[in-house]
Amino acid sequence: MNPWAAKIREGDARALARAATGVENRDPLALEVLRELAPFTGSARIIGITGPPGAGKSTLVDALAAAIRRQGKTVAIVAVDPSSRVSGGSILGDRIRMQRHHGDPGVFIRSMATRGAVGGLARATEDLVRLMDAAGKDFVVIETVGTGQDEVEIAGLAQVTVVVLVPGMGDDVQALKAGIMEIADIFVVNKADQPGADRVERELRAMLSLGDSDRPGPAIVRTVATEGTGAEELLEAVEHAPKPTEKQGRRTRRDGGCPGPPHIRIDHLGIAVKSLQEALGFYESLGLQAASRESVAAEKVLVAMLPAGESRLELLEPSAPDSPIAKFLEKRGPGLHHVALRVPDLNAAVERLRASGARLLNEPRPGAGGHLYVFIHPASTGGVLMELIQESET
Repeated sequence: MNPWAAKIREGDARALARAATGVENRDPLALEVLRELAPFTGSARIIGITGPPGAGKSTLVDALAAAIRRQGKTVAIVAVDPSSRVSGGSILGDRIRMQRHHGDPGVFIRSMATRGAVGGLARATEDLVRLMDAAGKDFVVIETVGTGQDEVEIAGLAQVTVVVLVPGMGDDVQALKAGIMEIADIFVVNKADQPGADRVERELRAMLSLGDSDRPGPAIVRTVATEGTGAEELLEAVEHAPKPTEKQGRRTRRDGGCPGPPHIRIDHLGIAVKSLQEALGFYESLGLQAASRESVAAEKVLVAMLPAGESRLELLEPSAPDSPIAKFLEKRGPGLHHVALRVPDLNAAVERLRASGARLLNEPRPGAGGHLYVFIHPASTGGVLMELIQESET
């Protein structure tokens, strides 16, 4: 074996740090070491920690690492930090928060810059994780940069994805946001000692209740990371989370799909417009074409459906002055009217929502395209009108 690779296998932290720098900089010698170490990968438990800025991810990772060490196990932390606009390097904010592990040979911390990459990870993150795995670490924890809702790349790399939320992030229904909310194996409500933690957990449970009740949903763990509270419970949830081969229906970037649960999908976004003809001109200039147009008498609305990837845009023009869309336009003007989700069993979802006290605006009935739908009042969803649609059997 290459002497450099042998030192890494023997636990030489300095050799590992040098290899990590080389891998990040795409040094050919370091990449050769990584290839030589490839047969030794596959033993580490790889955990991804993601969530919006200010959720306390770094502090939570620090507390989780301490819990891992109390079990006598080793951990490598790969913290992806924003790039400095001056030097292009990592700002190293995560290392500052994890100073108590300095000098512990069982903890290896590596900060790396995004270097312009999007999705919450740097381009070399996957290689660094493989390096830490081959070095014999029991756990590898990846902390994403914290850029917002689009950090879904972590689901293609981590075996267990932890999404961290906190009270008071602004939008009450954080659980309805697309992107990172769909990739969680575990939800953490951090800063759980602050007002609003109960509400965040209720919203999460309401979201999860819309899914397939025959499949276990993500665990929800409450933590106060600054005090270490809940770190042991989080580690237990990680150890009991399904292995990648046990996750049903989840596709990762490695097989070309988008991560997310198979039992709930965004069907379309409903957009209220004053004139379909005028609005279609804009969308057609983007390359979107109306696949269908129809009139829905029950809602007194004219509808144009525009496929957009796996979802659609639904343009809504009122066909009568007393149409709900006409009233919406009069009150708020043109814009987003509702979000529509597909569920596998609409009637079961309706019953669960009623039991939870949600305010439904109608009984399930046929809508545009003949699908069964029901609307939920914004007061129950945190401010957005929501439509649930029965998943087609075809």
